[in-house]
Amino acid sequence: MDKVVDIEKALSCIKDNAAIMVGGFMGNGSPEMLIDYLCQKAVKELTLICNDTGLTDKGVGKMVVLKQFKKIIASHVGLNKETGRQMTAGETEVELIPQGTLAERIRCAGYGLGGVLTPTGIGTLVEQGKQKIAVDGRDYLLEKPLPADVALLYAAKVDRAGNMIYKGSMNNFNNVMASAAKITIVEAGEIVEVGELDPQEIATPGIFVDYIVKGRLC
Repeated sequence: MDKVVDIEKALSCIKDNAAIMVGGFMGNGSPEMLIDYLCQKAVKELTLICNDTGLTDKGVGKMVVLKQFKKIIASHVGLNKETGRQMTAGETEVELIPQGTLAERIRCAGYGLGGVLTPTGIGTLVEQGKQKIAVDGRDYLLEKPLPADVALLYAAKVDRAGNMIYKGSMNNFNNVMASAAKITIVEAGEIVEVGELDPQEIATPGIFVDYIVKGRLC
């Protein structure tokens, strides 16, 4: 099945109030072309799930500047001063989650798990409002799955069936997010025919991908 479409068709599924998760780590491995299109489309009141909010001019930080998010769920936001300003001013709700916990909650959503037990956050503000479970005399927090309506990812090379190869650290959150959304859209630096990729190099199988858009080679 050929999953390559134009960007307008791929992103037509993102409406106001949608929950989106976006790959990238400090902007590295972010689908910049998809993000730029959403900036122009001016969708609003979105919920963002992302490791961080990039920079004001890179990654999802560009959407933060345009105030397209009503809520941001991330592990840190320190690189983007505008995120911090909006959070402090009460303009945008920001939920900070320990990085490993964030990755595991996303993974749980993708693999049909009911949640993950972790000691991270015990005795801190992180545990407020969460169920605490004791296992062998040790307390853990139950962290529930974190799904999204749409996942926006980037891969260096993708075949037309959606099998993905990343370049170095661009793997980051892209891989774990691929299975955790109702619709997964991949910006591909390079698109090749089915059968051209070395199966040993494929990090994310195409079964998780709905749409592929030809993007920028990073």
